[in-house]
Amino acid sequence: MQNFQETGSASQFKVVTFYCFISLDEEVILSLISQLKNIAMEGQVLGTVLLANEGVNGTICGPMQGVCSLIENLQEAISNKKLEVKISWTSTQIFRRFKARKKCEIVTMGVAGINPAKSAGVYVDPLDWNAYLSDPGTLVIDTRNEYEVAIGSFEGALNPHTDNFREFPSWVDKHLHALVKKRRSKRIAMFCTGGIRCEKATSYLLKEGFTGVHHLQGGILKYLEKISDQDSLWNGECFVFDKRVALDHKLLPGTHSLCYACGMPLSPKECQDSTYIRGVQCLHCEDFYSERDKVRFAERQLQIDKRLRQGEKNLFTSQS
Repeated sequence: MQNFQETGSASQFKVVTFYCFISLDEEVILSLISQLKNIAMEGQVLGTVLLANEGVNGTICGPMQGVCSLIENLQEAISNKKLEVKISWTSTQIFRRFKARKKCEIVTMGVAGINPAKSAGVYVDPLDWNAYLSDPGTLVIDTRNEYEVAIGSFEGALNPHTDNFREFPSWVDKHLHALVKKRRSKRIAMFCTGGIRCEKATSYLLKEGFTGVHHLQGGILKYLEKISDQDSLWNGECFVFDKRVALDHKLLPGTHSLCYACGMPLSPKECQDSTYIRGVQCLHCEDFYSERDKVRFAERQLQIDKRLRQGEKNLFTSQS
């Protein structure tokens, strides 16, 4: 059993991001969903856990005891495989509710026959990742979405310019063989936020006949945890899919915020742009929504601001 008891201050919430590719049958999935909902409610844990025949994936946040209880119960249920876990801390709850759901895939690629539990690339320890980045014979690929790459990535990494992970196989089919040949790459090394997308991507590449396929174990989050600022080759902030928006090198909330109209991450400079109207539009979506939509967004923002002025705290609840 792994140790999930790393401690922050008494006032902090523990955040755990985790995944594991493992074969789960329907009965186990349904049983786990019921168990996890009960444990989360008892422990005041919020977040999302996705379960599918290919494994489990999630991020949860709450008091340390409740979070550790949920993770330990989940680990016990898949005792023959170890969860890939990343830990950080936050002063406020970063989710609105708890969800545990069955999905077709724990990370959506949309390609049949991909099974990372049976076939995946070589793990690269974060302590060895800089050598891969510095090696001209290694083609390093960022498997995340375009908007994630825009706010931070590794020096020299290739950006496929995909809007979602479903587009990655198409990019591989159209471009990667030619890129490997042109650059005379001896190996491919991929990365993502927490390791799940790049691990599944390696499984796809192996299926398509690529060799020398590697991926960063634990993703960017584990790299930022293990590598000092002085030795880091990471530039910018790391986008995360929760209230914090992005994390800096110390795994603390960064400077980016979200446009609550289109959901794009915005830098402080972008929030000063003339197109930006808080809660209504930003430079990315100024021409996307109708005037009727913008009136609705503005009213929503007025209600949010009113509650904040009244000192109302977020009423987070645990529910499916």
